[in-house]
Amino acid sequence: CDIGGGTTEVAVLSMTEVVASASVRVGCDAMDAAVVDYLRQRHNLRVGLPMAEWLRIEIGSAAPLDQELTEEVRGVDAVSRLPRRETIGSEEVREALAGPLEQIVAAIKTALDQVSPDLAADLVDQGLTICGGGALARGLDRYLGQRIGMPVRVAAEPLLAVAKGTQMCLENLDRWHNLLEARDDGL
Repeated sequence: CDIGGGTTEVAVLSMTEVVASASVRVGCDAMDAAVVDYLRQRHNLRVGLPMAEWLRIEIGSAAPLDQELTEEVRGVDAVSRLPRRETIGSEEVREALAGPLEQIVAAIKTALDQVSPDLAADLVDQGLTICGGGALARGLDRYLGQRIGMPVRVAAEPLLAVAKGTQMCLENLDRWHNLLEARDDGL
């Protein structure tokens, strides 16, 4: 499961083939927008996407933390239109992220629903690997594991996993060329 900036891509691989997949236009950008909306609705505080991203990274989490965090956020009061500060807790950021995270869970379930019972049994043991910038969210592996009922692990280098996978495919192109679909334009 690759959770990027604008999309989340889910694929189930078996014997070097993609046997099931799903994609949803939800990623870190949607999470940041959800934080912006939450702060406007709950605190009458307008903030920009960079502040929302900073807040998501600094104190955000998908699952409860052992010790919840707080940060002071600066923005514009939606009523008075004057600058002000507000202290926001990690519980609130988690609440803001609930919608986008549920859409990611739905995409994972859509992909898993396409697999055979035998492959599903293997997945229960092998689990799901998450990568991309979104995989760095605190507790996301725990949250997804609870929601889909299988082990979830973060890739060793989540920001580089897709690029390294592409590099591996290109390095082995001569061995895997028969698995790739031919295009009409010869590429």
